[in-house]
Amino acid sequence: MATFLYKLGRLSFRRRRYVALIWVALLALAGFGAASASTATSSSFSIPGTEAQRAFDLLEQRFPGGSADGASARVVFKAPGNEKMTDPANKTEVDKVIGELKSGSDQIASVTDPYTAGAVSKNGSTAYVSVSYKVNSMELTDATRDALEDAGHAAQKSGMTVEIGGDALMVIPETGATEIIGVAIAAVVLVITFGSLIAAGLPLLTALIGVGIGVSTITALANVLDLGSTTSTLAMMIGLAVGIDYALFIVSRYRAELAEGREREEAAGRAVGTAGSAVVFAGLTVVIALVGLAVVNIPMLSKMGFAAAGTVAIAVLIALTLVPALMGFAGKRVMGRKARKAAEVPGGAEGKPNMGTRWARFVLRKPVWVLLVGVIGLGTVAVPAASLEMGLPDEGSQPTSTTQRRAYDLLSEGFGPGFNGPLMVVVDTANSSDGKTAAKQVSDEISGMKGVVAVTPAQFNKAGDTAMITVVPKDRPSSVDTENVVHSIRDAGEDIKSDTGAEVLVTGSTAMNIDFSQKMNDALLPYLALVVGLAFLLLMVVFRSVLVPLKAALGFLLSVVAALGAVVAVFQWGWLGSLFGVEQTGPIMSMMPIFMVGVVFGLAMDYEVFLVTRMREAYVHGEKPGQAIVTGFRHGARVVTAAAVIMMAVFAGFIGSSEQMVKMIGFSLAIAVFFDAFVVRMAIVPAVLALLGHRAWSLPRWLDRILPNVDVEGEGLREQLDETPRGDAGGERELTRV
Repeated sequence: MATFLYKLGRLSFRRRRYVALIWVALLALAGFGAASASTATSSSFSIPGTEAQRAFDLLEQRFPGGSADGASARVVFKAPGNEKMTDPANKTEVDKVIGELKSGSDQIASVTDPYTAGAVSKNGSTAYVSVSYKVNSMELTDATRDALEDAGHAAQKSGMTVEIGGDALMVIPETGATEIIGVAIAAVVLVITFGSLIAAGLPLLTALIGVGIGVSTITALANVLDLGSTTSTLAMMIGLAVGIDYALFIVSRYRAELAEGREREEAAGRAVGTAGSAVVFAGLTVVIALVGLAVVNIPMLSKMGFAAAGTVAIAVLIALTLVPALMGFAGKRVMGRKARKAAEVPGGAEGKPNMGTRWARFVLRKPVWVLLVGVIGLGTVAVPAASLEMGLPDEGSQPTSTTQRRAYDLLSEGFGPGFNGPLMVVVDTANSSDGKTAAKQVSDEISGMKGVVAVTPAQFNKAGDTAMITVVPKDRPSSVDTENVVHSIRDAGEDIKSDTGAEVLVTGSTAMNIDFSQKMNDALLPYLALVVGLAFLLLMVVFRSVLVPLKAALGFLLSVVAALGAVVAVFQWGWLGSLFGVEQTGPIMSMMPIFMVGVVFGLAMDYEVFLVTRMREAYVHGEKPGQAIVTGFRHGARVVTAAAVIMMAVFAGFIGSSEQMVKMIGFSLAIAVFFDAFVVRMAIVPAVLALLGHRAWSLPRWLDRILPNVDVEGEGLREQLDETPRGDAGGERELTRV
């Protein structure tokens, strides 16, 4: 592989105008496709194989036009002072709002009158209007949302408090500002790392081109492939991360080759042949992690994974072709003034040991202590993970500045917390001899359950073979008690089915969240096994070792569990919550652990591959194990550190979001990258390798014969180029100042 990539790097450098033109043309083509494509709508959210989804499908079939999965809203009114919502003046204002809502949009399916629907609190202080829409929340137009927000303004002037809850106002959080902050911090870190604006600009430019092509292609194909408007979010974040990383490593190796005095084209070829091999395998591990999201069997998540994997593949191709082409345009200016002057002075490139060298030598002197401190430290942080509770945050986790949160609080105060997440029980009586009796039995059974405060009479469809029953739990939607109510209804449904033949299904947003969380929980271990297993095989091919990939996988698991522990401590227990803007603690978003595993695993393997391949390269060229560790850190530590700091900055930017879920994702990814890059890769990895010595790089003969030799370190390439092995006298030279 190294030989092929060496030739590709030289060809791209030599034919740089054609290569640059091809990528610019691809960017323009993708941009034109995105601009001319019709606006993407949100793909339908479904959770195949769950009871909540079966109930939704049944409602769509038996209640045509009912919009079972449509968006909903609640306009909550609170009377001023000692007044009541039943007072004539207040009643008139509510009637006006109902009229405004009905005429405000053609996407509205129904608007209920609180005075006929029993939606006035017992003390008369609070009432709410329920609004149902024909489409889901992501398909609502801006005009529809504006009409909803404007509906209560007139009532507010009369002195009433009017707040709006429900998913109708839910929009995708804007992340543009955080991305700009992340790119700006990345630019600063790159300038500090390389000491050259040209060298710093290359990774940023190529990463943005790759993300531009990837996201534009996703936008262009959105309607054809039923990709939701959220699909490009993951692709953009991962594409930007790995795009900067991969170009960073290629440029760094190119500068190292130039520092040795090689001609520019030769240096580009060697950089792509060596660092490029690591880029290919690092990219494969990320693709495996993202494509592996399909095991969860949630179409939306699978599509996000495939789209992000495609963007990563583009980032790899750009690193192997466009980066050497742009290095050709940059010339020796990619070195920076100080580096160029040092390279011109005999022995000037050697200099004093850098920070990476000094740290590696310290670890070699105290490997047991470094290993113990790293493992015990992460193990301590991981302890809270044992108390992990997963779920989906409800509107009670929103900031108090939002109307959704204020509406949530008003409903809790006037009707009880359970009114914020009613359950919908669907009774399929098609196989029952007496459907009405069966439905009444269901209502009676649920009414007597602990944790239930209200049960509405059954409403049958026209055919009389399906009934809907609304159940109001006592506690808030995301609570354990509400989850227990759902399970109790489902358990009782089994007995009712055996007695009457009627099937009882529980759905609604609360039940859907519970099923979604359970599905994500069930998929976590299979996903981990698939991703870590395939990556283990891949790394075994890369490093020609069994112990090195095993150590990489175990270290990753340790950093992920530690990150989960930190998330539980902050967002579930509330430790340091005020520092991160956590207003209300609650369950950890059920999607987050798998999401975090996928993203962090890819980045962790990036750092593992780039750091350890340089050690492996030094080892196979004759250096002793300890000496190889120092060489790997001398050439890779600063670059890996820069890459990790950039990723942490990008992810940490999301902590400032007002959305609890976005805040949680940003915190979890930033802390996970910190643990993995600085504790696992920089401390535990060299300590373990120091203790293993030669055994770290050993491979059973029978396995050596089976595994393909892909020559990631470029050993075959160097033999072909008749280069002196690095293990000779020149082995201790510092090849780069980066």
